[in-house]
Amino acid sequence: MVDRATPNLPSRDFDTTAAFFADVGFAGAYRDPGWMILQRGEVTLEFFPFPELDPATSAFSCCLRLDDVTAFFEECLAAGIPEASRGWPRVHRPALEDSGLYIGALIDPDCTLLRLIQNP
Repeated sequence: MVDRATPNLPSRDFDTTAAFFADVGFAGAYRDPGWMILQRGEVTLEFFPFPELDPATSAFSCCLRLDDVTAFFEECLAAGIPEASRGWPRVHRPALEDSGLYIGALIDPDCTLLRLIQNP
């Protein structure tokens, strides 16, 4: 097995979180009242309950390093996630940054930032 890390992210409501991520290809791998794991291929997201989270003040984030950031971005749009600069959920179009990395973003219903980074 290859070493790996998985982000642990907040969820105000597991049903809402699971439905949102199912729309972009994540499936449930594990769930009990205190933990939920979603997977999409080799990408794993783990969630803990945080019903009192104020999304407007959330600073949670993680990076998704993907083989095809553009395709994932298009899946987000097809799922009805708006491309916008404010509010949540929303998605940001990938662009080549000064760092040389091709990066987009997905903001989930709890205002967690998921940076979408193209694998080299």
